[in-house]
Amino acid sequence: MGKVYLTGAGPGDIELLTLKAFRVIKEADVIIYDRLANPDILKEAKNGCHFVYVGKEDGKHIVPQDDINEIIYQNSLKHENVVRLKGGDPFVFGRGGEEALYLQERGIKYDIIPGITSAISAPAYAGIPVTHRGVAVSFRVVTGHESPNKKESQIPWKNFKTDDTIVFLMGLHNLPEISKKLIEVGKPNDYPCAVISKGTTKEQIVVVGTLENIVEKTNDIPTPALIVVGKVVQLREQLKWFGENV
Repeated sequence: MGKVYLTGAGPGDIELLTLKAFRVIKEADVIIYDRLANPDILKEAKNGCHFVYVGKEDGKHIVPQDDINEIIYQNSLKHENVVRLKGGDPFVFGRGGEEALYLQERGIKYDIIPGITSAISAPAYAGIPVTHRGVAVSFRVVTGHESPNKKESQIPWKNFKTDDTIVFLMGLHNLPEISKKLIEVGKPNDYPCAVISKGTTKEQIVVVGTLENIVEKTNDIPTPALIVVGKVVQLREQLKWFGENV
């Protein structure tokens, strides 16, 4: 039996890959990777390394999660070093916990290698600090996949009225419902927000608006994208530093 490295690939900029992640990628016999991992990372693998793509897109699961779990397991039976490469961090809406439990139940050794999550790095590259003295002392990271109109939502929308900064990951498709729901629970119509597309990469696009107009302003923005809601968005005007779309 081999060992599995549940590895965070970071938010996109290859230089944000951790040293430990870089090392295990160099040593990998097989790399099982998803859509959000920068493909340039694969170029760092050794000759003879096998690559298995298990990417997911909005509404299109090329490989269901149950099958991904089994693919990782089966490869651990055949290879000494197995890297499961996941965009961002494995435990931040990456379903890394499910994969780890699946391996643990089958007696497979694994390491968790955290990655820099887009929840903080994409706003940072957009010149938006998720916390800032005198502006925001806390931030919340929320899945954007769940529709706010879901009958039995797990998202505590009422608590968001007083939150300093809210970051929605993978929420572009649900942006109309998200902005509507936040206004319904008490956020002002003119409350600042931003959408960051392809954060930390050369293709990064940042659109700043309000809860009232952000949907209209981001009509054609490409995925992957995240949403930042909070007064910290206003700091971008002074702190923007990266990319041509500043």
